[in-house]
Amino acid sequence: MVYAIILAGGSGSRMGSDTPKQLMKLMGKEIIYYPLATFCKDPLVDEVILVSRKEDIPYYRTEMIDKYGFDKVTRICPGGEMRYHSVYNGLSAIEPDEDEIENIVLIHDGARPFVTHEMIRTSIETVRNGYAACTVGMPVKDTIKVATEISGTVMGTETPDRSTLYQIQTPQTFTYSLLARAYEKLMREENRKITDDTMVVETYGGTISRIIPGSYENIKITTPEDLLIAQIFAEKFFSK
Repeated sequence: MVYAIILAGGSGSRMGSDTPKQLMKLMGKEIIYYPLATFCKDPLVDEVILVSRKEDIPYYRTEMIDKYGFDKVTRICPGGEMRYHSVYNGLSAIEPDEDEIENIVLIHDGARPFVTHEMIRTSIETVRNGYAACTVGMPVKDTIKVATEISGTVMGTETPDRSTLYQIQTPQTFTYSLLARAYEKLMREENRKITDDTMVVETYGGTISRIIPGSYENIKITTPEDLLIAQIFAEKFFSK
């Protein structure tokens, strides 16, 4: 079985809005509509688990799942304080198929509307072909500085080799057994330095993730500037 966990528990704080970013409109529909539609329509995905703010669950049921017939969304779970709490809640809602040699879990940010079926297919195939963990990502374009604050001034102290740096995106895809074991260990430690699921399996599962091609258009909409860029990309993706 292939399960997709879609994270929609974010707020609109960095957007300067009271509306959660994933519920802001893009080409007339909520941002979260687009990744939900892509995963629900993908033939390789069996079930979708949506993780949202508790107060938004009724809205998602009536205005998203029922309205658009997203039948693959089998559960809507409340999110948690940190991202990893939300993922754990979604993971806990999965009832893995015991007849499967290995179930697969994809985790995707609900504020990334431009995920493609190609990314989903390649992610699943990568895990099925022997890599227990993979993520989509793209090479960074800019020079990166490691910085520190010295006497109240931010100073660049190191310049990593740009050819080794990647901008990590989602979906991030894992075998269920690896991800579940790693998350159980994380939840016991409550390591707040964890920022994504590849870090979870690296830290608590002893497994590095293979990076497969994503897209520079596969942006996470977080700030007002991102929304402006997304409007341009949406003309290409969704106006056909």
